Amino acid sequence: MAGSPKTDFTASIRLKGANLNRSRHAFVCCCLVIGLAVGSVAQTPIFEDVSDAHLPVNDLVELTMDAMPADIDGDGDLDIILAMEHKPNILLVNDGTGRFTNESAVRIPQIPHDSEDVGVGDLDSDGDLDIVVVSEDDQVNELYLNRGNGTFEDASHLWPVTGISNALLVIDIEGDGDLDLLVGNNGQNFLLRNSGSGSFSDSTRNALPAFEDVTQDLEAGDVDGDGDLDLYVGNEGQDRLLINIGGARFVDETESRLPALTQVETREADFGDVDGDGDLDIILAATRFFMPTADRQNRLLINDGMGRFTDETQTRMPRDWDLTVDCDFVDLDGDGDLDVLVSNTASETTTTFAVRWIAYRNDGTGHFENARWMLPFTLKGKGFDAEAADFNGDGRIDLYLCSRAGADRLALGLPIEETP
Repeated sequence: MAGSPKTDFTASIRLKGANLNRSRHAFVCCCLVIGLAVGSVAQTPIFEDVSDAHLPVNDLVELTMDAMPADIDGDGDLDIILAMEHKPNILLVNDGTGRFTNESAVRIPQIPHDSEDVGVGDLDSDGDLDIVVVSEDDQVNELYLNRGNGTFEDASHLWPVTGISNALLVIDIEGDGDLDLLVGNNGQNFLLRNSGSGSFSDSTRNALPAFEDVTQDLEAGDVDGDGDLDLYVGNEGQDRLLINIGGARFVDETESRLPALTQVETREADFGDVDGDGDLDIILAATRFFMPTADRQNRLLINDGMGRFTDETQTRMPRDWDLTVDCDFVDLDGDGDLDVLVSNTASETTTTFAVRWIAYRNDGTGHFENARWMLPFTLKGKGFDAEAADFNGDGRIDLYLCSRAGADRLALGLPIEETP
């Protein structure tokens, strides 16, 4: 399972929230000054748990693997598509105020698969958003084409090849204006090129190095600053960094660009400029599901500006020995730098139902502190994914949280007034 590989669409949603409500920073700084004077810091959540009032919680109990926000019905707000393990996938439709109804039965095919990851994009170039889902155990990948009204028909026969798949990127990898599919597998990963009309051809042999990895996540970003998209491959065992040499052809430059990560079981990776130097750094969600000796500390890899990374976790990140399935860069407090939202499915001390989402606050220089206080303690579950987007149209970042125990959760961003 891949957590939530991020498409360009998701990244754009997050970027829209990156510069909102800068007054929050002034507020937090003021609280810190007051705290130093009186010996304590006023720390109150900046999100409100509205799950029971805004979600069909009875439909969302367990087995959510991944979520993707997208305006599926073209009404200007963000709906949510959920990849469900061994259950029919779910489409939650937004009423515009961040309240969701389950309209899956009338909008998308309801056939259960071992769905792992979901992507969205206009795959057939007709102006609306389509849905693609990859599956693991039953190896049945799904493609749903939008009829133009937010209802979908099954076009899964257009997949030219399938595998034991955990990760998915919907992205224009060759810059020709249509969306291609990158698929991470237990085995050889795939690159499927789009004809422009939603049919795909297998271009793996000419595009990707031949490796039999167990891939859990794929991320695309220009790590070396040459203007094209490179690929980060998150694996059970050593991750890989594939450099684009032109024409959407990739070479493996892991040995010269990444630190040794042979004892890290990466479940999710995310790109972001955490230290404000203009290049893309990487955060890794580390777990221990299949590698008994894996190091569970989440990792922060810092870019030297030329696409070579050093592991600076020890000096920049809090100690975290939980089983982390998802790590996302997002400006949670609206101060203009990237914080980290962590989704844990279990802690180092217990696997029982508890608070599993944690925030790490960036000090502005790419050094992070545990800021669990940002999130309300009512957000309990086993975290598998988190998506940050403005669901209620108020200009603030909200959070949709996928859980493997109990129901999924929804937290809306709270206003923080500027302090005189």
